[in-house]
Amino acid sequence: MKALFIGGTGTISMAITRLLAGMPEWELYLLNRGNRRYDLPEGIKTIEADINDEALVAEKISDMRFDVVCDFIGFVKEQLERDYRLFRGKTKQFMYISSASAYQKPLSDYRITEGTPLVNPYWEYSRNKIACEDYLMKLYREEGFPVTIIRPSHTYDERSVPLGVHGDRGSFQVIRRMQLGKPVIVHGDGTGLWTMTHNSDFAKAFVGLMGNVHAIGENYQITSDETLTWNQIYQTIADCLGVEYKPYYVASDFLDAVSRYDFRGGLIGDKSNSLVFDNAKVKRAVPGFTATVRFEQGVRNTIEYVLSHPECQVEDPEFDAWCDNVIAVLEEAKKKLKNG
Repeated sequence: MKALFIGGTGTISMAITRLLAGMPEWELYLLNRGNRRYDLPEGIKTIEADINDEALVAEKISDMRFDVVCDFIGFVKEQLERDYRLFRGKTKQFMYISSASAYQKPLSDYRITEGTPLVNPYWEYSRNKIACEDYLMKLYREEGFPVTIIRPSHTYDERSVPLGVHGDRGSFQVIRRMQLGKPVIVHGDGTGLWTMTHNSDFAKAFVGLMGNVHAIGENYQITSDETLTWNQIYQTIADCLGVEYKPYYVASDFLDAVSRYDFRGGLIGDKSNSLVFDNAKVKRAVPGFTATVRFEQGVRNTIEYVLSHPECQVEDPEFDAWCDNVIAVLEEAKKKLKNG
C-alpha cells in the first residue's frame, strides 16, 4: 500500500514515519521541504516541495495515486481547500490531523468522547481546526471525499519536555529553572487533570486507522489512558532531574491578563481545563491498541535526550525574567495585603 504524508517529520508524524518504515506492506512518501532528511529511516521516499506551491506539487504527483494521504500541517480551511484540489481522485483515504483542543470550552462534562461538542471561543487555533473539520466532513457528505479526522491531545517526543507554562522558545527554560532550584510557575493549583501521550503510542493507533475502511467518514481521538494532575506531571519531571519540585501557583486567568504569551488559548482554551479522554472508539477500530508508555517512562527518556543534545537546550532568558517578575510582584502583593 502507498501513503503520502504532508510533513512527516514533526512530533507526531515522525513516530508514524518510523513505524511504517519497518512495515514492508507500506510504501511511504513524505512531501516536505527536506529540512529533516537526515533523521529519516531507510526506505522512506521524499517528494521535496513546499506544499504551498500548489502548481509544483500538482506537477510532481501528476501520475501518482495513493491509498492514504495525510496532512499533518493543515491549520486553516484554505490549506484544506488546496489539499482537496490536489488529491481529489488520487487517494482512497484522506486523513487530517485536527486537535483535541477543539472540544467544548468550558466543558459541560470532563469526560471527552468524539461526541463532545466542538466549540472553543478562547483559541483561534482551535476554531480554525473546527472550520477545517467542518469543511472536510461537508466534502464527505456531499461528494464522498474519503475523510478520516484525527484529534490528538498533548503528544510529546524525545526532543522537548511537555509542560503547561513556558515561553515562546519551548520548555527548556523551565527545566533550567528546576535545575537551578528556582520555583516554576504552575497554572491553577496543580490539581487539574491532564493526559500526556507519547508519540510512539499515538503512532500505533494511527497506523491501525490507515487503509481502514471503517474509518472513512469518522473522527477519532488518540491519547493515552493515563490521567495525571499537573502536580504529578511536574513532580515526575523534577524526580527525573533529581531536584526538588518547587511550584509557584498562579491562576490561569491572571497569567492570561499579565502576559504577552498566548496563555488565553493555551491555558484558558486548553490546559487549565480538566480532561479525561475515553478512547473506546479508536480501540474498537484498532483492536488490540493500548497506550503502553507511562509518562514517567516517556518523560525520563525525553529528559535524557534533551540533556545530552545541546541543540534541544534552547534557553529563554526573557521568559525566565518574566517568571521571576511575576513571582516577585505576587509576593509583594501578599505582603501588602497581609500588613494592610
